[in-house]
Amino acid sequence: MLTELKRFARHLVVSLGDMSANANRTHQLSVRAEIDRLRADVRYLEPKSLMPFGRKIYSQNDEDGIIREIFYRIGTTNKTFVEFGIGNGLENNTLALLFDDWQGLWIDASSTAIANIRNHFSPIIKSGKLKVTESFITRSNINDLISSDITQSEIDLLSVDIDGNDYHVLQAISCISPRVIMIEYNAKFAPPVLFCMDYAAEHTWVGDDCFGASLKFLEVNLHKMGYCLVGCNLSGANAFFIRRELVADKFLAPFTAENHFEPARYYLSGYASGHPPSYQTLAKSLTMRST
Repeated sequence: MLTELKRFARHLVVSLGDMSANANRTHQLSVRAEIDRLRADVRYLEPKSLMPFGRKIYSQNDEDGIIREIFYRIGTTNKTFVEFGIGNGLENNTLALLFDDWQGLWIDASSTAIANIRNHFSPIIKSGKLKVTESFITRSNINDLISSDITQSEIDLLSVDIDGNDYHVLQAISCISPRVIMIEYNAKFAPPVLFCMDYAAEHTWVGDDCFGASLKFLEVNLHKMGYCLVGCNLSGANAFFIRRELVADKFLAPFTAENHFEPARYYLSGYASGHPPSYQTLAKSLTMRST
């Protein structure tokens, strides 16, 4: 009897595993199908639209491909980035750039995440390609945090995702001049709504709609800072701004929230781009990338 129970238990575990794998496969297929359906929209067929170039390598959604296309169009200078709000370091907006010989700075408040990154990415950190800082970010400390590790006044990319004071912190940055800014927006507030949460130095996001700023608010206020809105990603999470003098005729006008707004499609997040990401992949490709 005991042997039969053990056999049944093993069979049950295998069956549950198969069911979970099939459910995940079905989910992945449905998300991919929805992405393909959305991208077939006629407004994305404009030659200068960034949407067809969206691809996921390590980004949460399709940001990796959009970033690559932006710099294909405008070129790079020093291939330097600053990103704050990096999560565990395996699903953020600049990890893929490290495979293309970029360098830069990551800042995050999570001591666990920073410890893991410092441990697993130690060869990259020792090489000087990546600097990592643990800190809760405010508009009063952001310049010191950046200037401690970034000496260039101009950098190619700044990525901002801190689930709250994003605009306020961005506005406070004076130590660098990014050519491209990527910033999370609150897609609940479609154009022409001008929404931005009040600054709260100790704000932490609790999963509700109290975070960040609407796309229209960012468009209007980053325009004052000299940037044009050139697109958003398909899930409605991030917006891309480029310094005005670099835009020329390379991107889809008009550079307004009304033209580039994408609604919240957070259900598209988290789809697979291959096997699960690993901390060791970048470190174990250093030799081959230097040949």
